[in-house]
Amino acid sequence: MTKSAARGSREAVWIVLFAAVFAIVGILLGLNAPVQIPPGYARYTAVMILAALDSIFGAIKAWLNGNFENRVFISGLLVNSVVAGALTYLGDKLGVELYFAAIVAFGVRIFENIAVIRRHLL
Repeated sequence: MTKSAARGSREAVWIVLFAAVFAIVGILLGLNAPVQIPPGYARYTAVMILAALDSIFGAIKAWLNGNFENRVFISGLLVNSVVAGALTYLGDKLGVELYFAAIVAFGVRIFENIAVIRRHLL
């Protein structure tokens, strides 16, 4: 392994670690905060959380496989969240439950990523 590859690997570890830690901190703060999400925004929040989890687990899988790229992780996190929110918004305007498509897609990808991570760690 070259010196630049080792540095990139360490950078990937820190980025994924920060994302996972801040996700956990955000979940803990959200569960303990006296704030309630209005029912109209609950679907948007759910799909965006799933999009973030999909990106985090995808980054962990990529890091374990040795092909993690920071730009792919950040762009995936942002684009997945925006597309999921836009799909939910479009469904609300059309009167169709389009957010189910995002929930199913992200759910399947999350479970696939977790399965790959589990197999890699075993």
